[in-house]
Amino acid sequence: MITTEQREKLRGWFAGRLPDGLFEELVEVTPDREEITVIGRIPEPRLVEGASDAERETAVRARIQEFRERTREARIEVAREAEHLFRRKVSWGVVCGAERALFTHVAAPVMTRLRQPERQVLDTLIAGGVARSRSDALAWCVRLVQRHTDDWLTELRESLEHVQRVRAQGPDSEEVADSSTDDGEDG
Repeated sequence: MITTEQREKLRGWFAGRLPDGLFEELVEVTPDREEITVIGRIPEPRLVEGASDAERETAVRARIQEFRERTREARIEVAREAEHLFRRKVSWGVVCGAERALFTHVAAPVMTRLRQPERQVLDTLIAGGVARSRSDALAWCVRLVQRHTDDWLTELRESLEHVQRVRAQGPDSEEVADSSTDDGEDG
């Protein structure tokens, strides 16, 4: 579990470490156990007034691609430093206008055991053309739950942070702190 303070420190590190002018704004720094996703806002392309939707969409995609190629070396340098410091991969993305694009990101394998009724749900999603495989179907289910439970998950995360603060005040707080740094969740 990554605490609010750890998230704030990560955001602060990236805000201070990113080269000036790389992004118009640092939109989001999202960590988990395996990855830190850094998303920044880049300027929209200038178009003539009354440009069509097709022209605008194409210009935005081209701007995102241009940014990705032009800033690759700078982003790699920052990512290497962050990966060494925080022991997580760094993934990058941008927001340009209404478009959000991730350049690279970790697709971490997750092992799970499902009983037949749960497998049948996944197989129904495959048969219905919603997913190509059980893996895709499970990812689709996770995204669906995520979309509809943001408030609940936020409350749960806050409760877990409270538990961590209470544990830190206990008699074994040094042992707990030592074990939490061993699993790569510090920083």
